[in-house]
Amino acid sequence: MTNRDIEITIGSFLHDIGKILYRSGQNGNHSQSGYDFLKNEAHISDEAILNCVRFHHGNHLKGAVLSEDSSAYVTYFADNVAAAADRRESFEKEDGFDRKVPLSSIFNILNGNQENYHFARQVLDPDKGVNYPQEKPVEMDEFFYRTIVSQILDNLKGITFTEEYVNSLLSILEATLSYIPSSTSKRELADISLYDHVKMTAAIAICVEQYLKFKKEKNYREKLFIHANETYAEKMFLLYSMDVSGIQNFIYTIASQKALKGLRARSFYLELVMEHIIDELLTKLSLSRANLIYCGGGHCYLLLPNTEDVRKAVEEQENIVNNWFLDMFGTSLYVAGGYVSCSANDLKNVPEGSYSALYIEISKKISIKKSHRYQAQDIMKLNGEISDGERECKVCRRIEKLNADDKCPMCAALEKMSGNILYQKFFTVISNKEADALPLPGEKYLVADTKEGLLLRMESDTYVRCYTKNRIYTGKHVTTKLWVGAYTTGDSFEELAQKAEGINRIAILRADVDNLGKAFVFGFQRPGKDNRYVTLSRTATLSRQLSLFFKCYINQIMENGKSDCLGGGGKRNITIVYSGGDDVFLAGAWNEVIEAFIDLREALGKFTQNTLTISGGIGLYHSGYPINIMAKEVERLENQSKDFDGKDAITLFDENGSYKWNVFLERVLGEKFKLIKSFFEISDDRGKAFLYHLLELIRNSGEQINFARYVYLLSRMEPDKECSEEQQKAYQTFSRKMYEWMKIPQDRKELLTAMYLYVYLTRDEEDV
Repeated sequence: MTNRDIEITIGSFLHDIGKILYRSGQNGNHSQSGYDFLKNEAHISDEAILNCVRFHHGNHLKGAVLSEDSSAYVTYFADNVAAAADRRESFEKEDGFDRKVPLSSIFNILNGNQENYHFARQVLDPDKGVNYPQEKPVEMDEFFYRTIVSQILDNLKGITFTEEYVNSLLSILEATLSYIPSSTSKRELADISLYDHVKMTAAIAICVEQYLKFKKEKNYREKLFIHANETYAEKMFLLYSMDVSGIQNFIYTIASQKALKGLRARSFYLELVMEHIIDELLTKLSLSRANLIYCGGGHCYLLLPNTEDVRKAVEEQENIVNNWFLDMFGTSLYVAGGYVSCSANDLKNVPEGSYSALYIEISKKISIKKSHRYQAQDIMKLNGEISDGERECKVCRRIEKLNADDKCPMCAALEKMSGNILYQKFFTVISNKEADALPLPGEKYLVADTKEGLLLRMESDTYVRCYTKNRIYTGKHVTTKLWVGAYTTGDSFEELAQKAEGINRIAILRADVDNLGKAFVFGFQRPGKDNRYVTLSRTATLSRQLSLFFKCYINQIMENGKSDCLGGGGKRNITIVYSGGDDVFLAGAWNEVIEAFIDLREALGKFTQNTLTISGGIGLYHSGYPINIMAKEVERLENQSKDFDGKDAITLFDENGSYKWNVFLERVLGEKFKLIKSFFEISDDRGKAFLYHLLELIRNSGEQINFARYVYLLSRMEPDKECSEEQQKAYQTFSRKMYEWMKIPQDRKELLTAMYLYVYLTRDEEDV
C-alpha cells in the first residue's frame, strides 16, 4: 500500500471516532472533537489522517483550505455512500438524536420481520456468551462509552500508522465498536454498528482512490464534492465473488484409523487456504481486510476498484489457484470467480432492485465457469500426466508417490501437523519450505506456531502473515483473526461412542441454514416491494452476524448444552468437524449430537428472531464405519430434510425419520417418546422384551395380521393385579395411546422414531 492508501484507509477507520466522544458526555461537533482527540491525546500528527476526520462532513469541507486532491474528499465521499446505504429512514419517523440508543438487531427487518429487538451494551468478547438480541429495554450510558474511548486510546498509542498495522487497527475497532450503533438518529434504523460503518467507509474509500488514480483524476474536489451526485452513478467498483467447489469431497474422502482428527485438520486447513487466497489477492491489490465483505464455506465476496489492473489481477489469481489445485489435488478442488461492475448508487440500491441484480449476475457468471472448468491446455495436461507412484494413499486414496507408511505427502504432512493445527493459537504463512509445513498457493507454506516462535519468525525475511484463532491480537503483523468452530473433547470416534448413553454408537450431523442465498438477495425487501433496506451495508452486517454465530458462538453452545431429553446436557461429547458461514458438520456420542442439534436450532431461532431456520440429517454408526460413506449417507438425509416445503426439518437415521422440527419436538419427543419413557421407567423387567416385539410389528405394519399381534402383545403387557395403582394407570394410558397411534400412518411413523430413540437410549451393547 502507498502512504496515501494507508492514510485514506486509517482516516476512514477513524473518521467517526468523535461520535463515541460525544456519547461519552462531550459536547460539540463530533468531527472537530474527533480531530482534537486524535491529535492531542492519541498524538497522531499525520495531517492527511486528521483531515479525513475533521472534514468528513460537507458543511466543514466547504470552507476548508485543502489541496484539490486531499484525501479528505475521498473519506467524505465514501462516508456519504456508506451512510446512505445503512442509515435508511425507519417507518416510524421521529426527529432528534438519542445518545442512549442501543444497536438494533439486523434481524428486525429480515424476511418480513417487524420486531424491535436490540443488543446488550458490550464489547465483542467470545468468552462472554452469545449476545442474543433482546426485547427488554437497553440503554447505552456515558460510562460505557468512556470505557470504549479508553480502550481505543490505549491501542492507538501502541500503533504505528504503517501498512503492517492497518489490519490490526481494524481488529481493535471490531472488538470495541461491534455493538455500538453508527447512527443514533430517531428518524433512522440503528441496526448498523459503528464498526460495520467505518469498515464499509474504508472499503469504499480505497476503491474510489484507486479508481480515480487509474482514471488520472486530479481534481478530487470537483469529482467527489462539487459534482458528487453525478459521480454516484459512475461504475467505480467491482463486486467480486469466489466459490471453491469440491470442499466436502476433499474433507470427507478419507479412510484411516485417526479419521476424526484427520477430518478436523483437513477442514481447518482448507479454511486457511481460502483465507490465504483472499489475503494474497488483497495484498496484490494494495487493499486491507476491510474490503472483504464475507467469507465462509468456501465462498467469499469482496468490494474492489473497477480498474483494468484489478480485473487482470483477479483473473491471474484464479489461474494461479486452479493450477495449484490441479498440481496438488487433481480435479478435486476448483475455484470459480465472478465480478460485476457497479456504482455507488447500486450499492445504495438506487434505483430499487439494482443491488439485488448484482448478486444474480455474479451467480450466473460463477455457474458458467463451474460448467466450463478447464481450458484445452488444462485437459491436455491432465491427460498427459504420468503418476509419480503406482499405489493408492491409504488416507485419501489418491494415486501418489507414497511414504513408508503408505501415505501421500499431503496426508502425511496433515497428520504430522494435525495436533498443532487443532490446538495452537497462531498459524503463520512463510515463503520458504520447512519440514512438515503445509503447502499454500503461490509458493507459500503454513506452519503452526507458539507465541514465542511467531515473534522470532516476524523478524525473518520469510515471514508473510499470521492468523489467530478465536482471539483478537493486535500489534505489528498479528492482524488476521479467524473465528473458528473449534469445539472438541479431543476424543476419537471410538471414545465418543463409549461416552454415549445406551448403545455405543456415534452420530454424524450435517445441516445448513434454509434459503440463506435468497435471504441475502431478497431478505430485506418489505411488503409492497419497498426495497429501502436492500443495501450492501445490511448484507455485510447480516453475513458477519451469521459468521459470528456459526464460527464463534457455536463453541459456547456446545460447551453449555441445554437439551437433556436423551440423557445429555452440559459439556457435549462431540466434535465440530466443520462450521462455516451457515453450515455445520458434527460428530459425537449419538444422543448428544441429537441434543446439540436441538440446542443449535433453538439458539439460531433466538439469535435471528426466528427469521432463519436450519435443516439437517443425523446418521447413527459404529465408530469404525468409513467416514466417507457416513458423510455421503448423512448428506442424503440432509437433502431429505431440504425437500420439505419451507424446510425447517430434521431427518433421523434414515429417510423414514424425516420431520418438520415442530413435529419432531412436540409429537415425537414431547408426546410419544415421553410416554414410552415414563411407562417403561415404572414397568417390570419384561417390558423391554415386549418393546422390541412391538417395534418389529410396527416396522411391518403393512401386514394385517401384524396389527392383531400388536393388539395382543399390548394386552400381554398389562401389569399383574399385585402391581401399584400408578403402574395400572400408566398401562391404561400407554396401551390406549399405542393402539390409537398404530392405526394412523403419521402417528405410526412418529411412534417408530420415538421407539428407536428409547431403545437406543436403554439398550446395552451386549443386547446388540
